[in-house]
Amino acid sequence: MNSVISAATIEARNRGWDVVGIMDGFHHLIEGHLEEARQLSITDVSRIHLQGGSIIRTSRANPTVRDEAADDPDWRLHACLKSLRKLGIDALVTIGGDDTAFSASRLAEAAGTLRVAHVPKTIDNDLPLPVGMPTFGFETARSVGVQLVSNLMTDAMTTQRWYLVVAMGRSAGHLALGIGKSAGATLSLIAEEFPRDSPIALSHLVDILETAMLKRIAHGRPFGVAVLAEGIGLRLRQDELHDAMPEIERDEHGNIRLAELELDRLLANQVKDRFKERGQKVTVEGKNIGYELRCAPPVPYDIEYTRDLGYGAVDYLGQALAGDEPGGMITIQEGHMVALPFGSFSDPQTGRVRIRQVNVESSSYRVAREYMIRLDQRDLDDPDRLRLIAAAAGLTPQAFRERFGYLGNTAGSR
Repeated sequence: MNSVISAATIEARNRGWDVVGIMDGFHHLIEGHLEEARQLSITDVSRIHLQGGSIIRTSRANPTVRDEAADDPDWRLHACLKSLRKLGIDALVTIGGDDTAFSASRLAEAAGTLRVAHVPKTIDNDLPLPVGMPTFGFETARSVGVQLVSNLMTDAMTTQRWYLVVAMGRSAGHLALGIGKSAGATLSLIAEEFPRDSPIALSHLVDILETAMLKRIAHGRPFGVAVLAEGIGLRLRQDELHDAMPEIERDEHGNIRLAELELDRLLANQVKDRFKERGQKVTVEGKNIGYELRCAPPVPYDIEYTRDLGYGAVDYLGQALAGDEPGGMITIQEGHMVALPFGSFSDPQTGRVRIRQVNVESSSYRVAREYMIRLDQRDLDDPDRLRLIAAAAGLTPQAFRERFGYLGNTAGSR
């Protein structure tokens, strides 16, 4: 984010524009606290591109949230626009994910004269950028995640234990899969590999983890690291969660609050219980890597990428001010900066930004699956393999096949 701020400020100043940094996202604009806006000079930003985080900070304030009980349900949006007018802002750069992109489009639509350039940012990599371009921050977060998971893999081997690691990614599994594939984790699990039109059974997840562990035991390697996307928690069956976590806080509809769901620890306990029922002992630790992946110093790829995006945002605003296009999202396509008009990357049914999910039919995903250690059809079809894995579970090959055979036919999304 600092690299975008730096590049945009330098280019705008070089064009003779005044540059104002607005602290804490939309928060103070909505509240009318104009004193939280400050002038930015080239000197202020000349070296910040090497730093993680944001010198003007961030917030979750959303000007598009409606208040149906108020006389003006869109008072937040109107208050934000009023603050921008008082500050004399006629060109705005926003940096963020799908929520910020939607807010940027609404501001541009409602303002009339305001021109808005949105720079897509999310470590989840779930914005629909063209030609497979990642969102900035993804590569840095993946790099940090790979270091953490690699350390855990060495510890797992040293101590003969398992780690279940949950990585950020509420709507898509790019980060979990990218970390797991790059670190050579034992296996990775993402929501996209399960049928999209039905909830994910907790028991199904545990079956996948348990059989992967049994397969490792059968090969004399009773340790490993599994990486899971946090978005799996959004799709778990509520009835199974009720049984597994009777003490957890629930909302007014009786649904488990996802903020309270520690997916890593839940699955670790479920797996340990499975082994305990067979009289076997296994050490399984849950680990959530979320905030550790944010605000790290950017890798060179992200520095170069974001300097291009920051420059591109100002260049686009210069053109937009001379024309009648209200705004768009800045992208890079085959080395050229291209602005996608607001609305062109939105879901026509919801109006929200489309979510880019992992394509489980792609060659990249196929490679990831080929190098995972998990039960597949080849294990079930090979009598020698099946005998060894079944023995690790204390079952006959026939009993093992009857219990876990369905997993052999789930090599992708159905």
